[in-house]
Amino acid sequence: MVVLAASITSKSGKALVSRQFVEMSRIRIEGLLAAFPKLIGSGKQHTYVETENVRYVYQPMEGVYLLLVTNKQSNILEDLDTLRLLSKVVPEYSASLDEEGICKNAFELIFAFDEVISLGHKENVTVAQVRQYCEMESHEERLHKLVLQSKINETKDVMKRKANEIDKSKIERGKLEKGGYSALQSMGRMDSGFSNDMGISSGNTFGSGSGFGITSEVDSFSTKSKGRPSAAVTAPAKGMGMKLGKSQRANQFLESLKAEGEVIVEDVRPSKAAAAPPPTDPVTLTVEEKLNVALKRDGGLANFDVQGTLSLQVLNQDDGFIQVQIESAGNPEIKFKTHPNINKELFSSENILGSKDPTRPFPAGQSGDGLGLLKWRMQSKDESAVPLTINCWPSVSGNETYVSIEYEASSMFDLQNVVISVPLPALREAPNVRQVDGEWRFDSRNSILEWSILLIDNSNRSGSMEFVVPPADTSVFFPISVRFSATSTFSDMKVASIVPLKGGAPPKFSQRTQLVTESYQVV
Repeated sequence: MVVLAASITSKSGKALVSRQFVEMSRIRIEGLLAAFPKLIGSGKQHTYVETENVRYVYQPMEGVYLLLVTNKQSNILEDLDTLRLLSKVVPEYSASLDEEGICKNAFELIFAFDEVISLGHKENVTVAQVRQYCEMESHEERLHKLVLQSKINETKDVMKRKANEIDKSKIERGKLEKGGYSALQSMGRMDSGFSNDMGISSGNTFGSGSGFGITSEVDSFSTKSKGRPSAAVTAPAKGMGMKLGKSQRANQFLESLKAEGEVIVEDVRPSKAAAAPPPTDPVTLTVEEKLNVALKRDGGLANFDVQGTLSLQVLNQDDGFIQVQIESAGNPEIKFKTHPNINKELFSSENILGSKDPTRPFPAGQSGDGLGLLKWRMQSKDESAVPLTINCWPSVSGNETYVSIEYEASSMFDLQNVVISVPLPALREAPNVRQVDGEWRFDSRNSILEWSILLIDNSNRSGSMEFVVPPADTSVFFPISVRFSATSTFSDMKVASIVPLKGGAPPKFSQRTQLVTESYQVV
């Protein structure tokens, strides 16, 4: 048996879908299909027609014909068996058997025809197998897409950080320009004197040639000269203008991304880029914990890791002669690690962060969150430590998949800007969301349903969402990604006071505390 083509035509002979299995020109197949309605006799009981060269085996289906074009040497019984199988396959992919329904699902029908017929010969398959083969997913393709998406997200994060750094540099340069050229010269001399005092070649470094060796494993005490002139200041005006231009181009690039639909400023992911305006107090201390959690879809905890940092920002060099008195919850699971230039004995005995050499101040003008003084880490296998658990229950019923998702939040934290991202199968339209506590948004580009809750506190420690999509494998809805932020931390790290080393009143200080998710998934 050799099937030349499998087609669906209108009653008038118009080709709606046609799949050729041998080399055949478009003119020839259109001619064969156009001649078919003229060959059908009225009142005949059989469903095949022969010409000099080909045989038409057909079956009426409401407003269309399902048609096989074969050579005359093919086995008519096998042709009829193939036709019967195709007649069962077509309604699986096109609910309405009219011209509009067939054309709308043309590609799905062609793929199904390819599974039934290969090189003109019928495959030994059933309708269920055809559907399974057409919907089969590639693990390698999904992995490639995940890697590609992670690279895109990482690039966007870098772009936002750089844009913010450029904006901060612009603000600082504007302040320096107001002070005049003499102020720039005096600052240059101060930087140069500070560098010579400390035994370093450039920049403001907390350490000396004979003192401390700073390794790559811990945060450097080096301060980046963020917009400040070096020791040799000769032409202050011209170079600054070029850097301000870079900031303007970066802002234009962000605006163009927003116009294309990319979420830049409004992104609820807690990050340094969205974190804070430049500090205004003489001393600012930032406590940040990053949460990495992997929950198993069937229950249990695969990974729980918290990494925290305490950072210091000093605006003026004179305010750098200080020590920091801290307090924490005293959790034995939390392991602390101080910077090499911090007096470890003083920290161990009195919980005070101070320099090994009290005559040297903490450097001023640090970029980002400032100078890292203390790090800590917490790992656990106790599922009760997880601030937010997610349960997803997908179930297939007939031609629909019902998905029910619920969250339960611990009373330890009030969570802000919670976004639960559920991957979906490829959809032409948004899913049918039947119930949701909060708000939802369908990202058609990435085929993701985002469930947003602005605040989870004692009034809504649990919530749920239900939606319906076409039939799909349950593994499609994983991994579920979650992001949120909180204003309290696992370590409960707090700055109790600032101790001045030169006497007098301590400088005014402010403290920022946040818990953010770095990777939080249900796998």
